[in-house]
Amino acid sequence: MNWISNYVRPRINSLFSRREVPENLWTKCNKCGTMLFHRELAENLNVCTSCDHHMAITPRERFGALFDGGIFTEVEVPAPVDDPLSFKDQKKYPDRMKTARKGTGEREAMLVAEGEIGRTPIVAAAQDFSFMGGSMGMYVGNAIIAAAERAVQTRRPLVLFSAAGGARMQEGILSLMQMPRTTVAVQMLKEAGLPYIVVLTHPTTGGVTASYAMLGDVHIAEPNALICFAGPRVIEQTIREKLPEGFQRAEYLLDHGMLDRVTHRRDMKDELVTILRMLTGQPPAVKGDLPAPEMVEETPVEAPADPAEKAEKA
Repeated sequence: MNWISNYVRPRINSLFSRREVPENLWTKCNKCGTMLFHRELAENLNVCTSCDHHMAITPRERFGALFDGGIFTEVEVPAPVDDPLSFKDQKKYPDRMKTARKGTGEREAMLVAEGEIGRTPIVAAAQDFSFMGGSMGMYVGNAIIAAAERAVQTRRPLVLFSAAGGARMQEGILSLMQMPRTTVAVQMLKEAGLPYIVVLTHPTTGGVTASYAMLGDVHIAEPNALICFAGPRVIEQTIREKLPEGFQRAEYLLDHGMLDRVTHRRDMKDELVTILRMLTGQPPAVKGDLPAPEMVEETPVEAPADPAEKAEKA
């Protein structure tokens, strides 16, 4: 046995060899450029700890922070026809769907769930911008209808988180037909007397803004979210004028009466609980609310007799 080659050399190589570091441990903030550790970023709900920039968050991550204990039940959504137009650009539509599903781990661009927030039962729907830009197709239309029907069936409010680049071009006119379909779904909630709250996140544009995203009873937005029909660059090129600073951002729309609130992501749950309980006629939520302990009847205990009294009786 060669002691140098079998023990010393491998030991030296292990000390000086380059260790592979996973690539997904750090995320760069695309606003201030700060490198953020993945655990710190996740604990802060994908909000930059340096500049407070709200980054994209998946529906599952959002629901995990929104629902009590991170517990929720998915609502089944009917699956539409695959590739109804046999659309093809640089890729076939089914190939794009496979790539999106593999990259996100989700079936489509919207997730519908039900559960409790602050002990308030709700139905929630959230768009995933990482799935083909959160584009509105037939599945998204089916998801909103399923969410509205479930809300009416269980007599629960509906909270919707929008994040989309608009309608899905691969489905053509069928994607545009989701605008009136989702409008009818919202009308179902109004006829049932159930609250419909929309949280607009970055970005919410196109046909989504022109339909269900602006039909809520209350409209809340995350800070600096882009909310519009046509984007700022398109408008500038059309009118050939410079737009005001912050045009079509959440704070600008709040100042001009288009929104009711601009709320930080970490405060969103408390804000929603307060509004929902007001709209449903429930008392305010109690911080740290826990089940009341069971009342146990105590048997009265007689006080010990005075020694002097005992002596007199004796």
